[in-house]
Amino acid sequence: MRLLSWNIHKGIGGVDRRYALERIVTVVQHYHPDVLLLQEVDHGVPRSRHDHQAQKLADQMNFSHVAFGPNVTLKTGCYGNAILSHYPMASKENLDLTLPLKKARGALIVDMQVPVNGHQLRLHVANLHLGLSGLERRWQIKKLLQSKRISSLDRRSRLVIAGDMNDWMGVLSEGRLADEGFACATGTGKRALRTFPAWSPAGALDKVFLRGPVRGVHSMTSRLALARSASDHLPVILDLELKSGSATEVLRD
Repeated sequence: MRLLSWNIHKGIGGVDRRYALERIVTVVQHYHPDVLLLQEVDHGVPRSRHDHQAQKLADQMNFSHVAFGPNVTLKTGCYGNAILSHYPMASKENLDLTLPLKKARGALIVDMQVPVNGHQLRLHVANLHLGLSGLERRWQIKKLLQSKRISSLDRRSRLVIAGDMNDWMGVLSEGRLADEGFACATGTGKRALRTFPAWSPAGALDKVFLRGPVRGVHSMTSRLALARSASDHLPVILDLELKSGSATEVLRD
């Protein structure tokens, strides 16, 4: 299966500051993802024509399953994270990751069933947008891992944690996530995929972490010229292999 994660900046171009959601659609459709994780998705906000972007994108790209997790409430409307999927999502939770006195942040967590070799395998996915300070990010990762939804999973569960980590120094790959058995599938150190700013990427802010019987086969960022103008981040694209393991891992953890 193919996963694409992208901070779409509300569909507003990072250079021209023009709202053009169709640019997001064109870039995404070029890569044919099965699961789409989006951050900074508007819902009923004047700057984006009051569009309900998660549903509008799903309709235009034929994604049958949609989840939206609002994080930041505005005078009119809100914005947050969204997951669009070709696979059924059995449950959804929007976990508040807001550190007091800091900007509202969250993690949208879903379970989905993915068909592999005649079986339906369960995959847990957390789509998040972390804070700007290192202390804040460490606190947010700790809260995510200690949440009931995530802490109830053992290391045999297929778990993806992805999104805009705002992790300029790449320290998340070596901290609590590594201690809990996660590996960064989008590269570390000099091999990390750089995604920000889109027009001249210098920082590997957008990452995907994996744990359990799920493996990253190939990862890349978009090289499309349109992707460099559609948002202030580039999308990351990751091909995954889900392993069925023993019979007890089918339809359950």
